[in-house]
Amino acid sequence: MTDPTPAPARGGPVVDTAYGPVRGTDDGAVKQWLGIRYAAAPVGELRWRSPQPPVHRQEIADATGAGPVCPQITDPRLPLDLGGRQGEDSLVLNVWAPSGTEAGDAKPVMVWVHGGAYVLGSGSQPLYDGAVLAADGDVLVVTINYRLGPFGFLDLSEFNGRPGAKGLRFDTNLGLRDVLAALHWVRDNIAGFGGDPQRVTLFGESAGGGIVTTLLASPAAEGLFSAAIAQSSPATSVYDAERSRGVAAQFLERLGVERDDIGRLSAAPVPSILAAAKGVFDAVPSQSPGLLAFAPIVDGDVVPDYPVAAARDGRTHPVPLIIGTNEHEATVFRWMKSPLMPITPGALRSMFAAIVAEQPGLQLPTEAQITSAYAGLRPKAIGLGMARDIGFRMPTLWFAEGHSAVAPVHLYRFDFTTPMLRLLRLGAAHATELPYVWGNLVAGPKDPTFKLGGLKHGRAVSERVRRRWANFATTGQPSGALGEPVWRPYRREDRATLVIDKQDKTVADLDRDLHAAWGSQILNFR
Repeated sequence: MTDPTPAPARGGPVVDTAYGPVRGTDDGAVKQWLGIRYAAAPVGELRWRSPQPPVHRQEIADATGAGPVCPQITDPRLPLDLGGRQGEDSLVLNVWAPSGTEAGDAKPVMVWVHGGAYVLGSGSQPLYDGAVLAADGDVLVVTINYRLGPFGFLDLSEFNGRPGAKGLRFDTNLGLRDVLAALHWVRDNIAGFGGDPQRVTLFGESAGGGIVTTLLASPAAEGLFSAAIAQSSPATSVYDAERSRGVAAQFLERLGVERDDIGRLSAAPVPSILAAAKGVFDAVPSQSPGLLAFAPIVDGDVVPDYPVAAARDGRTHPVPLIIGTNEHEATVFRWMKSPLMPITPGALRSMFAAIVAEQPGLQLPTEAQITSAYAGLRPKAIGLGMARDIGFRMPTLWFAEGHSAVAPVHLYRFDFTTPMLRLLRLGAAHATELPYVWGNLVAGPKDPTFKLGGLKHGRAVSERVRRRWANFATTGQPSGALGEPVWRPYRREDRATLVIDKQDKTVADLDRDLHAAWGSQILNFR
């Protein structure tokens, strides 16, 4: 009988997991296993259900190629190489380990949650190839897929028990539940790959960073990770059930599904679901600047409260945290002409008016107080600064302030940019730190980032960032090499921040003007 296993995989490393053995590859620098199933296919009656365990099998599964990625809406302004075909059977993960790593070595583990506004991306994107980070940091790297957009963050729970549901159940926060399931898989299986289930660092960027800060406040995540890194987390973009029901109503209307026939959703065609999701995704931030259509919700279960409020009350998991943002977060949204961030004065005014309308007792900073933080800037630059700070920087500072009372926090700001990004008026924009974290600096011959130079400095920045991230995963301390600045923990007395640039530096109270302007009151939609 012919062996169905691809020839390159026949001699690859085999690890026996709780659900059956998997065979990967070893190129002499790293071992890798791709497309490992951590949950059953969420199809049919499981489409809007919590992830279920996969079926155990006896035969060796081929883990030499990326698995499917969650079906998702597309944006021509952001052509992503997802690293795999789209398909609902997408609850898979990838593992990298330094060559020579064996079961029982108990090396630190870093579990990555990708970004993409909760609607885009995958753990198999070439940018997130974990080979460099794993080999140089002597850590295991895990990247995961989770359900996105309507598959992961559409709240249909109000229909549970209704006759039209035809016995179907609709669970909340499915994307978060997928990440929790993947973390359970890591806890139960990573020792066989050479990892330490007691030393797991959960890290992510943008929506992935938002998942990190949300799970820091989720009782369901207790004990599943021992450290966390949140890069550019939209920590306040977590909404209540009433708002989520409004989004669900818009979605169902666009899909053409009546409320009393909600049972049709389990068999609705994926293209129709994505078309309805795209319409809602575009409409919500246009109608209500500052809002996302699909995002985590306070469901009283996985998310019992708003994460920043939980942090401020000392109710987050007491694990060490690295958290920070980029210097020019909002510029890429202007460049893409994306409605996701309110940048114009009109959009900003509309957002503040809506926040006050739904929270009448909230005392917003005065316009004079806010603009004082942006003195000397042109009006357009003020809008970019305010969008950056209400969307990313202030939520990060509010979260850091609260979490620092229960565990060590290290705050950063990523300022490094290249001549080309400066020419494009992007600077250290949202997501531009990612290549440096992963050590994958040039995304093919068409990547313009370093066309005007800066690669030498970029490689040095990447080495420093990866060293600090890996050391943090190993020891809980983001230490640098001898002679590099000491990154002091965040304390209310000096609010130390590591500024990452051509030359790193630690700055006390870097954001004093923002603290003075925005204050300590949490500003966010409910």
